[in-house]
Amino acid sequence: MLGKLQPGLFPHVFGPDANEPLDADAVTAKFAQMQREIRDATGDERGAEQVAEGFLRIAVENMANAIKKISVARGYDVSGYTLCCFGGAGGQHACLVADALGMERVLLHPYAGVLSAFGIGLADVRSVHEQALEKPLGRDLEGEIASLLDELAEDAVADLHEQGVEDGAIETRRRLHVRYAGSDTSMLVDAGDSDAVRERFEAGHRQQYGFISPEKDIVVETAQVEGIGTSDTPETVPVALQGDAEADGEPAAHQRTIMAGEVHDTPFYRREQLPAGHPVAGPAVIAEPNATTVIEPGWRGELTERGDLLLERVHARPGMDDVSTHADPVMLEVFNNLFMSIAEQMGVTLENTAYSVNIKERLDFSCAVFDGDGELIANAPHMPVHLGSMGDSVKTVRQRMRAGCSPATCTCSTTPTTAGPTCPTSRW
Repeated sequence: MLGKLQPGLFPHVFGPDANEPLDADAVTAKFAQMQREIRDATGDERGAEQVAEGFLRIAVENMANAIKKISVARGYDVSGYTLCCFGGAGGQHACLVADALGMERVLLHPYAGVLSAFGIGLADVRSVHEQALEKPLGRDLEGEIASLLDELAEDAVADLHEQGVEDGAIETRRRLHVRYAGSDTSMLVDAGDSDAVRERFEAGHRQQYGFISPEKDIVVETAQVEGIGTSDTPETVPVALQGDAEADGEPAAHQRTIMAGEVHDTPFYRREQLPAGHPVAGPAVIAEPNATTVIEPGWRGELTERGDLLLERVHARPGMDDVSTHADPVMLEVFNNLFMSIAEQMGVTLENTAYSVNIKERLDFSCAVFDGDGELIANAPHMPVHLGSMGDSVKTVRQRMRAGCSPATCTCSTTPTTAGPTCPTSRW
């Protein structure tokens, strides 16, 4: 509907015989029908193309929130990383998802559209063997751990032999599941002497949970050996460059698109006609048999020497959109998802940084977002028993803070009384 996919450049794989192009007329008719239904039901006068933009915006926010969830849970700030994008439709949203995450670079493999299938063909053969230990980490345990890891390594190698992997292609990875005594949350670290294991465990614990407890003993919970039968392919897989060195990088067509709420006369390129190192400034679209990549305004794309497509933001991201008090259904859904994501990230951070066993291991907590009047906006799906009283608790704290009470020293009750030295107002 927004012109980012063009039937003439998209594989003809539709219809009863899988040989027909995309039906742009059907898309236009359905969105026009949807626009009329929205107008009749709500009085909203947005056009059919604005409806399509709204759906995409909500989808992008949902994808970004999913990435935030798994990265925050592991203690990572995604804004310093490159977004690795794959899937036939991934490139259509890559720039927008990166913007929602504050990321500046996107990388697409030459086979990004079929990367899962490509990866299966290159995957190593693996065999994992584990055995429980449940003993305190220390120098007197090092010999027992080494002996146990040797036994597990023999079993893993034997498994790989049965699958036809030769000795020269086998390597083993020795690791330990370790945790603080009194905790049931273990972390997987590379094996070594006791000092090295403690150092690796504490580094990982600090990154994921935000603190360490040097005074606590460390327990080796499980020993693990992973046998890996490496594939014959090198680490960097040689692929045929999509671009032709003699190509001039000229677009195959120009089409009308809508990006960032504006109409653009957008160049469409065929990936196989782009030479390596040729910059493509957004707005632009790069089409190929297995994927479509949209380069949004403010971004630039370029094929690397090994055939990857590297997208980089070259202009600063625009500021936040002005939001009116009008109940815009798209913005309501976007903000609803954002508030819910914040509440869920609050729970992850609380769980990671808490010392309390009730919070860290029993997950006995709830996180929610409230407005300035103490009314509930969003609550994450944690322990629901708390939510019944949380609203009243937030309102009470808010009222006392507005009355001038200090949360550390105020001994006011909810019964109105005369002002005193510990309560600066007669409201309480």
